[in-house]
Amino acid sequence: MSDTPARLLKLLSLLQTPREWPGGELAERLDVSPRTIRRDIDRLRDLGYPVEASRGSVGGYRLVAGAAMPPLLLDDEEAVAIAVGLRAGAGHAIEGVDEASVRALAKLEQVLPSRLRHRVSALQNATVPLTRGDGSTIDPRTLTTLASAATGRERLRFAYRSGDGTRTKRQVEPYRLVSTGQRWYLVAYDLDREDWRTFRVDRVGEPHATGARFAPRPLPVEGAGGDAGGGDAAKYLARSMRRMKPELCLDVWFGAPAEFVAARLPAHLGTPEPDGEGACRLRTSCTDSLEWVALRLALVDCEFSAHGPPQLVAYLESLGARLTRAALAPAPASASEGGRRGTGRAPGQDRPRATPERVRPVADPEQG
Repeated sequence: MSDTPARLLKLLSLLQTPREWPGGELAERLDVSPRTIRRDIDRLRDLGYPVEASRGSVGGYRLVAGAAMPPLLLDDEEAVAIAVGLRAGAGHAIEGVDEASVRALAKLEQVLPSRLRHRVSALQNATVPLTRGDGSTIDPRTLTTLASAATGRERLRFAYRSGDGTRTKRQVEPYRLVSTGQRWYLVAYDLDREDWRTFRVDRVGEPHATGARFAPRPLPVEGAGGDAGGGDAAKYLARSMRRMKPELCLDVWFGAPAEFVAARLPAHLGTPEPDGEGACRLRTSCTDSLEWVALRLALVDCEFSAHGPPQLVAYLESLGARLTRAALAPAPASASEGGRRGTGRAPGQDRPRATPERVRPVADPEQG
């Protein structure tokens, strides 16, 4: 390999594999002499890549962590694997997979050759994720389109379906994507409504960048002037959610250690504090629905008691009674029992009392 730049890139790609490379093996891989390998290692060091060398019969070269991250050089299989993994994670609003992951996916897909983009799409379309059901799945292409437009300060057009099913066309200046741990939201300035809006990304359809650039507007901050800081998008969304949904002030006791409970609760609910030996107490606030909170508390899989708010206590009582009736209900009658078939109760059993009125969840927050 006589082309020095191409050889250096190939050498850097080999060194990014987490192993130590003997000089002779590198020379054989690149079809050059060991002396050329030594010169190329010096060139990489001059460019700022921290390449360490060890002496001896088993010595060699390896790339170590430095002050800055070098460009990643990926072969076809590695690029496809990373893109598919990022797409799978980005399609669900999973805690820990925030807008940085979406930006990484947008950058990767921008430089993928068409043959690799086709392979990534084929793999994505041929797989079905098994999700927990407490969040909304999103086409990763929608996320990458929104992220790219926000990063490039490019206006967006998309179709939007509001909570009541109304469908509209929107033109916005995208500001930030925000993940709540359950869903993705887009914070943007709506040009037609001349005001800031938050959009649930799972309700966004057919997004495309218009090519028109814009200068970022200051995001409103309560009680102060505008501040375009990146962290304000999360604060703005939180304020919007509080306005759209009543806040629940939770006070729940668990008969299990705080570490056990914290590992089984969503991070946005906070961390319980120890409350005696082998127990803990969670005092926090959230804007989630009563049903969702009740189910998440039950899924912790330990004894617990709710001390507030009153509507949660009432709903848990209603839910507990309903589940008890379901557990005690007899099996459906067989065909030989004639008219009693399908009644769901034994002969002579009183008709079950009517189930208490179901508490309706508050609509999901969105100002679109």
